[in-house]
Amino acid sequence: MAVGADHWPEMHSVKGFRLGTAKAGIRYQDRRDLVVMNWDQGSSVAGIFTLNKLCAAPVTLAKKNLNNDPEYFVTNTGNANAATGRQGMLNAQATTSALAEMVGLPADKVLPFSTGVIGEPLPVDRICAGLPLALESLSEGCWLKAAEGILTTDTRPKGCSCQFEVDGSVYTITGISKGSGMIKPNMATMLAYIATDVNIDQSLLQSMLLDIANVSFNRITVDGDTSTNDSFMLVATGAAGNETLMNAESELYSELKSALTSVAKELAQAIIRDGEGATKFVTVRVEEADSIADALEVAYTVAHSPLVKTALFACDPNWGRILAAVGRAEIDTLEIGKINIWLNDVSLIEAGEPAATYTEEAGQQVMSEEEITIRIQLGSGIVSEEIWTTDLSHEYVRINADYRS
Repeated sequence: MAVGADHWPEMHSVKGFRLGTAKAGIRYQDRRDLVVMNWDQGSSVAGIFTLNKLCAAPVTLAKKNLNNDPEYFVTNTGNANAATGRQGMLNAQATTSALAEMVGLPADKVLPFSTGVIGEPLPVDRICAGLPLALESLSEGCWLKAAEGILTTDTRPKGCSCQFEVDGSVYTITGISKGSGMIKPNMATMLAYIATDVNIDQSLLQSMLLDIANVSFNRITVDGDTSTNDSFMLVATGAAGNETLMNAESELYSELKSALTSVAKELAQAIIRDGEGATKFVTVRVEEADSIADALEVAYTVAHSPLVKTALFACDPNWGRILAAVGRAEIDTLEIGKINIWLNDVSLIEAGEPAATYTEEAGQQVMSEEEITIRIQLGSGIVSEEIWTTDLSHEYVRINADYRS
């Protein structure tokens, strides 16, 4: 299993789930920027969406149509169709209506997704012109092209696939994601699509999806900005032929949830590894917290500190920045005298004071690595949580300064 690697990982086809792409010229020239997905009738479809109150028109429409047993997704890149007012909604509806008419379905059977620049009119004519080619290319094996077709500032496609066995039957899970900047739950500037051939009740699938998101896509941050267009979709085609899964206590449910969680975590971490201008993959792990909320408050305060992030980029073991960030986290139970902090296995802080064994050379060695874990013990409880983030580089500034040019 591999995600976001220089070489594309082996991706298993999911029976009953198809993907097609086209080069519609929405914003980028001569690259795939339109993706259509379709699945067998009777499949279960679940989804969760951004919590940003500036909710893009396609997200609003997708949330509405999710309850109508949808059969198609249509995704465009290069244009978010967000902050576009009434016309933005009309444009999103025009896109779904055009696709629906081509395949002979009601428009509410199609869910739209958009990603890209905020505040610009959606070029509906270009999208509609590209739909026939995307539909014509629908295939169960089109995962790489689809992963390329949903990218914006990403530097590489992101995919993950696995199979697992229960009672002699083999089940398949395959997914793709995109995201690189404007990354912070709930969720990040991201799109993620995962399909499985398991037959499972829709309400059970939706409940499972929420749990999975909370330990994967809701644990990543690049810059603390929550997007307007985030969507995480999960389709279960039922093509494996098992009896409809209705029981959360069954072995199949447990194995399915475990495998889906693993795939989602890999896809989420692939977004961080491809963070805009990122040179470090950083895990911030908070232990001995009084609650999940306290653990995450500390973790995100550290992860969002520009001073911590720039020190990471500079490979500077400036532990004072980390301790200061912990100290300003808004939790009631924080006692500096109980705090311990490590960089990987190097002790920085013991009981709120510089560790007696710490040397600048040891800290420097850790900070020079591409993968770093900042481990923080609060000494106030038994809860542990971790999130994944990046450093903050010159390249991040350049990418976002030039994004609309």
